[in-house]
Amino acid sequence: MKKRIGPLVLMLVTCVNAVVSGAVKADEETTAGTHSDPTSQILETVRVKHKLPALAAVVVVDGKIVATNAVGFRKDGGTEAVTVNDRFHIGSVTKSMTATVAAMLVEQGKISWTTTIGELLSDGTNAIHPEYRDVMLEQLLAHRGGAPGTAPKDLWSKAWEAGGPPEEQRLQFVKGLLARKPEAMPGARYIYSNQGYAIAGVMLEKATGKSWEELMRTLLFEPIGMKSAGFGAPASPGNVDQPWGHTRSVFGIRPVPPGPGADNPPAIGPAGTVHCSLPDLARYILVHLSGERGTPELLSAESFKKLHTAVGEGDYALGWVVLQREWAGGRALMSNGSNTMFYIVIWMAPARNCAVITATNIGGDEAFAGCDEVAWRLIGQFFPAGDN
Repeated sequence: MKKRIGPLVLMLVTCVNAVVSGAVKADEETTAGTHSDPTSQILETVRVKHKLPALAAVVVVDGKIVATNAVGFRKDGGTEAVTVNDRFHIGSVTKSMTATVAAMLVEQGKISWTTTIGELLSDGTNAIHPEYRDVMLEQLLAHRGGAPGTAPKDLWSKAWEAGGPPEEQRLQFVKGLLARKPEAMPGARYIYSNQGYAIAGVMLEKATGKSWEELMRTLLFEPIGMKSAGFGAPASPGNVDQPWGHTRSVFGIRPVPPGPGADNPPAIGPAGTVHCSLPDLARYILVHLSGERGTPELLSAESFKKLHTAVGEGDYALGWVVLQREWAGGRALMSNGSNTMFYIVIWMAPARNCAVITATNIGGDEAFAGCDEVAWRLIGQFFPAGDN
């Protein structure tokens, strides 16, 4: 579920510049299906080129959804075609949602950006390592709380084996994390950490007495009409009623049956276990675009500015990477994610009130390359750099 910020962004810069100049041309393959709609044809050509089971995209122009397309299959080797309303796992895009819910709770006075781990999670014992006690909520959401980039092996194994309510699984995982020395002194440097978001999620739970899942449903999904949103693998066990995740190896593409092993454990839910349809995800993006343009929903303009502003010397805000792109008219916000079996990338251009979302139901380098190629071809088609 790690965000590929370094090499991915480098690759994206090259692709964006090429698309805007009209230089990107996908290799046409004779095995690609024919679609009358040009956007679906782009998706199909790229899907076949990169050997992806399914590929989907949504385009937002001037604050309106103008294209919703999906090609391919829910399960590799199957006959069930993917649809535009199918649900995709969104991986670390979940992080921006967790941060959005945190901002709502800050506005409600339930918690503050400066609330510390010690204030909410101390139980009167010395169970929390002293270096974690003063870590603030905002630091965790900005990956600057010192939490480890990789989960300790013993805690990760226990998280996979755990049962019971998700919030209890999360609490036990976080207690194990906080009993150990941070990977770095809090605030000293950026460390991308799913574990940090798990800690932040437990802080939100303690502040409200509600599970992270309930907070997501009641504060975010329901108010903006994300009816397809849920947690874990999108499909139900034993059925191909939604896209299956896939992995790729030297032996080929392997569909991953829904159930245990089809997603990361609930312990790190706040870091990346949400699934939803791309039209519903676009509704979420429209909320963030509105917040940027002075007509905010759910939150104040000040809170959206907080969520979208990089912390420290880097380019990571609270769930978003902040970059400069010519096609975006300046500042662009990017979020991507993968649970290793799905991949998704979002690009928002606040100044132009536009966005592109692309997703596939497989992880790995070909998934990254395919989604990136589609994103830049759609950017070139719907809002090229010279059309500000």
